[in-house]
Amino acid sequence: MVNSHYKRILAAHPAIRGNGHNFSAPKATSADLAGQVASAIKAKVDYVTILIGANDACHGTINQMTSVTTFRTRLDDALAALAKNLPQAKVLVVSIPDIYHLWEIGHANRAVTTVWSAGICPALLADPTSTAAPDVSRRATFRSQIESYDSQLVAACAAYRAQCRDDKGAVHHATFTLNMINFVDFFHSNVDGQNALATASYPGQFTW
Repeated sequence: MVNSHYKRILAAHPAIRGNGHNFSAPKATSADLAGQVASAIKAKVDYVTILIGANDACHGTINQMTSVTTFRTRLDDALAALAKNLPQAKVLVVSIPDIYHLWEIGHANRAVTTVWSAGICPALLADPTSTAAPDVSRRATFRSQIESYDSQLVAACAAYRAQCRDDKGAVHHATFTLNMINFVDFFHSNVDGQNALATASYPGQFTW
């Protein structure tokens, strides 16, 4: 069972029981962030966590990745909506996991690459064993895009410093192994992985 942020807060503040909301959705990109924020506003939440960006890079080919400019615009719009409608809510912006590291630890495993061949995150994981220059370059471009998204997450949050904090790259720099990835797609975290990410990102104290 995942020891989520909600459960950690609940342990110290039992009065919030039943007031946790999850507006995340499979394959969501930054294009979906406005709708998710609208749901949070409607629910009048006091604490918002934002983890977005992996699917912006992974939903297609390198050329189909969300541009950094568009990604930032969508972030700014979401944070502006929260500031306007939930000015007292605390917002935590979480860095994107190091998906490139997943390729590093998985590309030599035939069972893993066989599953990836179904088309999971093609911008990074297509032809995962290839050492051809175009494939090496493609992976480097993907890695750079994730780093650029992370930089924009920090910068966007900083513009709303009274309300927003970022995780200082804790999730992006969190180490993980294949044992923390589910065996269905060898891409998403299993329970152990989700617990590790919750631990890495949990602020512990809400002092902002």
